[in-house]
Amino acid sequence: MIELLLEAERLLSVRLLDRAEALYQQVVDADPRNSIAVVGLARVALEREDDLGAYLLARRALAIDPENDAARRLATRLEEVLATRGEPVADPMPSSRPATITSPEAAASLEATAEPESSPASPPTLRPARKSVLDRFRRR
Repeated sequence: MIELLLEAERLLSVRLLDRAEALYQQVVDADPRNSIAVVGLARVALEREDDLGAYLLARRALAIDPENDAARRLATRLEEVLATRGEPVADPMPSSRPATITSPEAAASLEATAEPESSPASPPTLRPARKSVLDRFRRR
């Protein structure tokens, strides 16, 4: 698995997003609890300017591994961005439980990436995210 993660990281660094995403997804398919690969998918989403998708994936990585600092930093920053736009998240950091949402587009994204929760989440307030540039998290 480490070889796939290293190759995906290399591909992401040269902006071959489709290929990087395929490798990260291959790792997640083989090991759904691999928080490093889920963070990789979040970074791919961020490169594609899908802030909400990146946020949801970062939260999923935190649900898998609450000690994952990269996931925590990414989720915290994206939470700030979404809140600045007037799109507050239902379940603010530092909780390790993934946020839930009500919009059909975001719900589909969450269902496609998240594992079932063992307890109900607080009422959601997210709306679909608009695109933004987050240079701080890009080109790592």
